[in-house]
Amino acid sequence: MKRTILTSYFLLLTSLLFAQVKKIKITDLEAHIQNSDHPLVVSFWATWCAPCVEEIPWLQEGVAKFANQKVELVLVSLDFPRDYPKGIDTFIKKKNFSATFYWLDETNADYFCPKINARWEGGIPATLFVNHKTGYRRFFDRALTDRQVEPEIKTMLAEPKAASR
Repeated sequence: MKRTILTSYFLLLTSLLFAQVKKIKITDLEAHIQNSDHPLVVSFWATWCAPCVEEIPWLQEGVAKFANQKVELVLVSLDFPRDYPKGIDTFIKKKNFSATFYWLDETNADYFCPKINARWEGGIPATLFVNHKTGYRRFFDRALTDRQVEPEIKTMLAEPKAASR
């Protein structure tokens, strides 16, 4: 009995210490985005991409400012298969990143990129802002600056303006 409790405790502690990057296919990611009932900031990144790593804290800070509006940051790693899961988890923990974490289990950018945005050629960082409530969807296939993140989230959250007559 004690052994079972200790094993359970160890497993729980281990799960709390690691980011737990989940493997996902593009169709599942599409479904997550499409079925979201709250605003999303979906960032495509990799541990070896310096502009990606630089941008993530700005995304975290921007999303945190709108926590009362349930904005979710989703970090989708495009790291190599050899880095999943341990390398990515270790990197996320070291950097103290906070988000929903996925590793995209796809290798054909010609297949998965157009499912996110028709003009995306696979460069990273790339970020998608989506809010189904307001009908907002905007894609950036470049790094964002610290000064662009918060205004973009504000725009995503703004109610659409009524058409003028």
